[in-house]
Amino acid sequence: MTLTDERPARTTPGRAGRPRRRRKRADAEPSAAQTAELTRRPRLAPRVQVHEPTAGSSLWIVQSGQQYIRVGADMARLMRCMDGERDHAALVSTLGGPWTENAVATAVHKLQEMRLLEDGRIHRHSGTWFKYVPPLTLQFTVLKPQRLLNRLVPLIRLLANRVAAAVAGILVLGGLLALTAQAPALTQALGQPLPFAVLLGVMTATIITTALHEMGHGAVLAHYGGRPSRMGVMLFYMSPAFFCDVSDGWRLPHKEQRTRVALAGIVTQTVVAGTVSLAALVLSAVDGPSPLHDGMLIFGVSTYLTGVLNFVPLVKLDGYLALMSHLDIPHLRDRSMTDARRFLARILFGGRYSRELPQLTWAVPFGFACMLFPLYLIAVAIGLWSDIVQSLGLVGAAVMAAAISYLMYHAWNGGERLLREARRAGAGRLRIAFASVLAVAAVASALLFVRLPYTVVGGFVQEGGQVRLVVADTADTDAIAPGSRVRLERRGLVIGVDVGTGAVAVDRPTRGTAPLSAFVPFREGDHFPMEVSGFALRTDRAPAERAGLAYVDAGTRPAWEWLYLKYVAPYGR
Repeated sequence: MTLTDERPARTTPGRAGRPRRRRKRADAEPSAAQTAELTRRPRLAPRVQVHEPTAGSSLWIVQSGQQYIRVGADMARLMRCMDGERDHAALVSTLGGPWTENAVATAVHKLQEMRLLEDGRIHRHSGTWFKYVPPLTLQFTVLKPQRLLNRLVPLIRLLANRVAAAVAGILVLGGLLALTAQAPALTQALGQPLPFAVLLGVMTATIITTALHEMGHGAVLAHYGGRPSRMGVMLFYMSPAFFCDVSDGWRLPHKEQRTRVALAGIVTQTVVAGTVSLAALVLSAVDGPSPLHDGMLIFGVSTYLTGVLNFVPLVKLDGYLALMSHLDIPHLRDRSMTDARRFLARILFGGRYSRELPQLTWAVPFGFACMLFPLYLIAVAIGLWSDIVQSLGLVGAAVMAAAISYLMYHAWNGGERLLREARRAGAGRLRIAFASVLAVAAVASALLFVRLPYTVVGGFVQEGGQVRLVVADTADTDAIAPGSRVRLERRGLVIGVDVGTGAVAVDRPTRGTAPLSAFVPFREGDHFPMEVSGFALRTDRAPAERAGLAYVDAGTRPAWEWLYLKYVAPYGR
């Protein structure tokens, strides 16, 4: 779902025409005389609209593109009178109290900073089919759903009652109980390679459910009289997802309505998960274990988990938007993180800081949690998938390097913001320098003196009673020595099960091929060979599986060397 934080819009400079001899820059600065005249006789930018309060609300909403900003009634009256004909004195004469010429000048300056006034530049019309949302989201509009949802409003109203809510609750809770009853089968499905058809089916069902999730947001907004503007696909931190732009929800008169719009997707998603989980229980009772049953279990649990993640209010997902709507506090997350940074800056550097959210006693810990939770999610994803990804060679190394680079960038950016807060608060330069040196020294000491267990990740293949360790070309073969201990694992999508142990029997690898199923947990991988280096193994406990993942114990390394070997050295091998 896309629901803006009521953030001021930024118009996109462009060009309106192409002169014959000389191209005029669309973003060229207006002259001082033009700026002065525009300030003296202000006019709203073409994309800005001032909406009257809806029934039951006293809020005036200023819309600039897809951004929505709350204003008071006096400011709304002033903006509606800004037609480019009236100067400040004429505006005061038209509006009367409480406006004065000084107050109008102050308001004009503020609206200029927010880019809500005509600025004398030539602006290209900015379409809504593509949109970049900082810091790392790209949105591609597929359809404008307003007409479709308007046709569905009678059906939506038919379902918007307590009976439908009770049925939804029964499906959600019943699905959880069904997964609990099938826990052994679920564990087995998550811990073994699956047919590619099952994986493809789970992916397809997840895509359809995500689309229904977004339709749920739009449907509830349409039910309350709002206008969902766009639906499409996006890259959310480089991960594909769907979105539905329901920013028009800020015009709804009651915060409870905005909260329900935010939670509608989670409800839709968990109802689908519960229905499929209950169907899986029925299928197992009728037909017993089957690949279809495994796929339904995996889809059910993954969809429930995605719903839980969406509900966590520490990232800008549905749970955060619901909390922000319930509290009726715009920019809740950003302002909480600002309070957390200022709290930390005061401890480290001193200075005087004001609170963004003094009315919330929990704003500081909430801000710290918002800072750390995205890093935690990335760390969990790395923990779950790094073994498989790293075993795939250069492509896997690039993916892991990108994830680690993002973590480092996030940490560096956080440090810069912390220093800026300290400087603005008047912290002493000597104390800032001393604390910064201590922080750098602590990081350097950790990199030099903390030792981490170093493991080379590869796969194993069993042929004719002989087990071979196989590794991609980017693996650190120098760390694999005769006698190195090797753990063999059958890996599923989430869970790994130890199936054998052994030791490296030779000192030099041999070139050959190995099935992709030695690195990726799907059964048809046997039909896709890849170039590898292989080492013969002496097995203490031979695996029953033909192929799977392998972990070579290569001792420990200092943290700096561990990072270099894992994420930098693969590019030079």
